[in-house]
Amino acid sequence: MNKPRIPRIFKGRFTTAAALALSCLGLSRIGAAPVEQISLGHKETSGKEQTMNDKLGTATFAGGCFWCTESAFDNYPGVVKVVSGYAGGRISNPTYEQVCTGTTGHLEAIQVTYDPTKVSYATLLNVFWHEIDPTDDGGQFADRGEQYHSAIFYHNTEQKKLAEESKSQLAASKKFPGPIVSQIRAYTNFYAAEEYHQHYCTRHSERYHMYRKGSGRDAFLEKAWRSEKPVVIPVTAENDGMEKATAASSQIRTQTAGQQYCDPSELSDAELKKRLTPLQYEVARKGGTERPFENAYWDNHREGLYVDIVSKEPLFSSKDKYNSGTGWPSFTRPVDSENVLEKVDATHGMVRTEVRSKHGDSHLGHVFPDGPGPTHMRYCINSASLRFIPKEDLEKEGYGQYSHLFEPTHKSK
Repeated sequence: MNKPRIPRIFKGRFTTAAALALSCLGLSRIGAAPVEQISLGHKETSGKEQTMNDKLGTATFAGGCFWCTESAFDNYPGVVKVVSGYAGGRISNPTYEQVCTGTTGHLEAIQVTYDPTKVSYATLLNVFWHEIDPTDDGGQFADRGEQYHSAIFYHNTEQKKLAEESKSQLAASKKFPGPIVSQIRAYTNFYAAEEYHQHYCTRHSERYHMYRKGSGRDAFLEKAWRSEKPVVIPVTAENDGMEKATAASSQIRTQTAGQQYCDPSELSDAELKKRLTPLQYEVARKGGTERPFENAYWDNHREGLYVDIVSKEPLFSSKDKYNSGTGWPSFTRPVDSENVLEKVDATHGMVRTEVRSKHGDSHLGHVFPDGPGPTHMRYCINSASLRFIPKEDLEKEGYGQYSHLFEPTHKSK
């Protein structure tokens, strides 16, 4: 018996049963919304407006279909703007069609701009949990595939801490029968989706609600939460999701135990060439790449800190180093994320994310979303851009504030 032909009325890779259910709703071509120009709130800002923007927070969530997750945050008290898009993948400016293949590494996601004086990041996390099935590791509801996995992309250490605490609390509540598998990942990139996807729930209300009901999301959430609303957690300095400049971190960023960072802009090219070996100069200053398996630190197993070869700013810890098999030093995260900057690199016929040191402006290497947990990131770094300081020398070298990382009771989070 031939299978019935299923009309193309869904937006992603659906199960056959879900597609048939949507067919029965009588809705056709739900994913073929007309391309219309909409406003995402981008406009020239005055000095006063820019100052306000600098005080806003950013949260990035992936919860399956971005039409649905966007609707949960649109018009939520304290939320300034919500944009649907694609996050965490390997290619720049992906199209919807590319992401739907499940081969780009991107997840359908939303980026939420919020006022941290009016809504806490902890509350936004509660809203997110109320919109997804956190036990589904194959997608979300009827949408299947890697691109529909659920994840929280943290933008700073404060958000990471709050996300991990919130996930643990949800697991302890036993609200769901299975383990909580939603990922907590370091934010790397976000690209706004095509304009016809933005604010879909309000611009195409009937289509949206038909899709949402047919996907099974509404029935699942009603059963899981019933009439229970996301708990609103009053804003405090500890839960607003904004990076805190502690006295220690401020000292780290500007001065290392009395040792000033070296600013390469104050040195002539001739002086830099005297300080660096030819290979160090070629890699750190000219963006070159050293040979794999033939560099200083790819197989270094000693405990200690890796700092910038020029500026001396702390970059990576041996606690986060692992053998990636590539022949270059690889880390799951920076020791201080504010010292490592990212930029798009479109050289050599490919699009990658380059990482550079903030103060030294040294080319370090590239970051890829294929590393081990908990960050799932691989910072692939050139040894020539680094200087290694063994843990026993941290104090005398002026990095004593990092000694605690290598104490027996300390665990890298």
